[in-house]
Amino acid sequence: MPFFSGRCQSTARLAGKTALVTGCNTGIGKETVLDFYKRGARVIMACRNLDKAQKAKTNIEAICKDKKDVGIIVLIECDLSSLTSIRACAQQVLDTEPQINILVNNAGVMMCPKSETQDGFEMQFGTNHLGHFLLTLLLLPRIKNSTPARIVTVSSRAHTRSNIKFDDINYKNHSYSALEAYARSKLANVLFSRELAKKLKEHNIQGVNTYSLHPGVIKTELGRHMDDTYFKGSSTVLGFVLGPFMKNPTEGAQTTVYCSVDEKCANETGLYYSDCAATSPSQSALNDETAKMLWDMSVELVGLKDYDPFTAADPGVKRS
Repeated sequence: MPFFSGRCQSTARLAGKTALVTGCNTGIGKETVLDFYKRGARVIMACRNLDKAQKAKTNIEAICKDKKDVGIIVLIECDLSSLTSIRACAQQVLDTEPQINILVNNAGVMMCPKSETQDGFEMQFGTNHLGHFLLTLLLLPRIKNSTPARIVTVSSRAHTRSNIKFDDINYKNHSYSALEAYARSKLANVLFSRELAKKLKEHNIQGVNTYSLHPGVIKTELGRHMDDTYFKGSSTVLGFVLGPFMKNPTEGAQTTVYCSVDEKCANETGLYYSDCAATSPSQSALNDETAKMLWDMSVELVGLKDYDPFTAADPGVKRS
C-alpha cells in the first residue's frame, strides 16, 4: 500500500442510476467502471477504441459473474481529441439515455510528444480540458434533469507546476514542454470544475455538484508516451524510482469513486480532492479571474458561443 492512500468507505448502491465514464478501458477508469457496476449502476463506457472497451467490459463482467445485483455496461465511441466525435457521442447519449446521474471526466493523455488534436489544439490541453469541457456542457441539460447529480473531473497534483498562458495555448510561439503542457491541462481541469460550480449557483441550478481530484501517482498506461518524449526506457526508470510510492489502479480510483458516490461529500461542490478528502489546490487554481478567462476562451474554441448550457432545454430521449 503506498503512502497517503485514502479509500472510499461508502457502501452506497447505484441501482437505478446512470454513470458515464470517459477513457475507461484501462487503468483507474476501468476500475471506476468496475466499482459502479458492482454497485448496480448502468455504466456508459465512453472510449476512443471500442475493441479495447469491449475487452474491458467482458473482463469486468467475468470478474463479477458470481455477484448479485450488478448493473449493466454499455459502450459508446468517444474520441476526446475530436470535437466531431465528442458531439456525436453527446448526441447519442441524449438520444438514448433518460438520465445521467454521474459524469466522470477521466480520459487523458500524459506528457506526449508535441502533436495536435484533429481540430488543431495542443494535444494535452485539447484532450484533457477542451474535450471534457465540450462533453460536459453538451450533456448538462440532461444532467440538470437527473438530480442529484455529480460531475467529477480527474485532474492531477501536477496542476501546481503551470499557469495558463492564454496567448499561446498551442505552443506556437514558445518551446514545447510535455510536462508543462500536461500540468497546464490539469490546471484547466480544476479551474473548469470550480467555474462550473460557480455558474451553476449563479443560475440557481441545485442538485448538480462538481468535483476535481488528484488520483495519486499510479501504475497505469497513462505514461506510455514518456519513452517517445524523453528517452527510451524513461518510463521504466520512473517506475523503478517511484514504484514504492505509486498506487495500483484500484487504489488510484478511490478518490474518483469517493467524489462520485460518497455521502460525506454529497453537499460539497467546486472543491479539489486527494486521498478521499478535500484539500487545497494551487493558488493559480483558486484565481477566479483566470477561471472566467479560461471558460470564455474554451467556449469560443469548442464552438459554443451561441449555446447556453444553463438555460438550454433538455431535448428528451429520441423515440424510435
